[in-house]
Amino acid sequence: MKSTIQIDVELDKDRVPENIYWSTTDREKQQQKARAMLLAFWDAADKSALRIDLWTKDMMVDEMADFFYQTLMTMGDTLARSVNQQELVDDMKGFAKDFYQKFRKLQLEQNKIDAKE
Repeated sequence: MKSTIQIDVELDKDRVPENIYWSTTDREKQQQKARAMLLAFWDAADKSALRIDLWTKDMMVDEMADFFYQTLMTMGDTLARSVNQQELVDDMKGFAKDFYQKFRKLQLEQNKIDAKE
């Protein structure tokens, strides 16, 4: 059995992503639109992660925080399924929660500064 994932990125004249679409042969639904993506592959020979990180110019800062928070939480879930180290999973999810709370606090402070200007 084989599954194919296709990612299409539309770029503006400066090669900045305007639209990201993805589809897979496992789903009936056609292309889905996304504002950001993080894709990582493990290269065992080099023992390194190969990454593609893209986001559209329409991606809002608060959306990016939500995206990172949810990604970190699901990384914790993946870690839980792959190793039997609940303490590490709890640490990762705790970091994700702390990150999100700190981000929200910084955003509120920035909004207050912007409102004064």
